[in-house]
Amino acid sequence: MFGISLPEIVLIAVVAVLVLGPDKLPQTMVSIAKMFKSVKKSINDAKSSFDQEMKIAELKEDAKKYKESLEKTTQNVRKKLTFEELDELKKGMSDAKSSIDESLNSVKKSVEAVQNPTKAVGEAIKDSLTDKKEA
Repeated sequence: MFGISLPEIVLIAVVAVLVLGPDKLPQTMVSIAKMFKSVKKSINDAKSSFDQEMKIAELKEDAKKYKESLEKTTQNVRKKLTFEELDELKKGMSDAKSSIDESLNSVKKSVEAVQNPTKAVGEAIKDSLTDKKEA
């Protein structure tokens, strides 16, 4: 147990019998056994408390890692949504620009028709002849 061999235990028992006497020896042995039992219980309690604290620390670390992972994922999703929203805005802007360009061209043609009516009539005739040839 403590590195004590059988002859040493026998020597300790003989000295204990001589010092304590046969009357007090059993009571002393019970007291010593109780003391060893309480020391062992205290050591086991400390060990189990230490193990619980280690498990709690590990769980805290795992929870922290999962929280960081969730935060990163949330940020990535937000970035992705932002890029998708930007793409949608770009598409809307290009659609609006093309419709504005078409309207501007139409207005330019109308202004030219008002400024130069003969040219406008000639182009209209050309367009109608081209449409008839294609049909």
